[in-house]
Amino acid sequence: MLNVSPDNYTTMIRILFSFIFCLTLITTALAQTDEQQVAASVESLRKAMIDGDKASLEKIASEQLSYGHSSGLIENKSAFVQNIVSGNSDFVTIDLSEGTISLVGDVALVRHKLVAETNNNGQPGKANIGVLLVWKKQDGNWKLLARQAYKL
Repeated sequence: MLNVSPDNYTTMIRILFSFIFCLTLITTALAQTDEQQVAASVESLRKAMIDGDKASLEKIASEQLSYGHSSGLIENKSAFVQNIVSGNSDFVTIDLSEGTISLVGDVALVRHKLVAETNNNGQPGKANIGVLLVWKKQDGNWKLLARQAYKL
């Protein structure tokens, strides 16, 4: 058994608790950072869809993207990007509400309600849908892996 003086014992306990506290803070900060990065990625996607920004859409979307519309139409990455850029799927405004983000390792599940004004193929319209987004961290960046919309 170690012969430790009460002063040394108290110092060791303080150091141990300080270490545990710092470790907890770092872990919490990292989790918040991922959640903040996912939220920023969702906002980048929203803006790129309104702007029809091909470069941003291609950067955000994973090569394996499965993009499901509330109508049942499913698009891969190239069809998704092409339809936004060409105006076939033209979002004039997109408002997101009731958003949640759940992190599971390098995957993030995002749910929200989407209300939008559209101008698909020159035809004004409105969308009021629920959306599930699946994001995956790839090479340090959050990429949109899947999206499924559903009618409310």
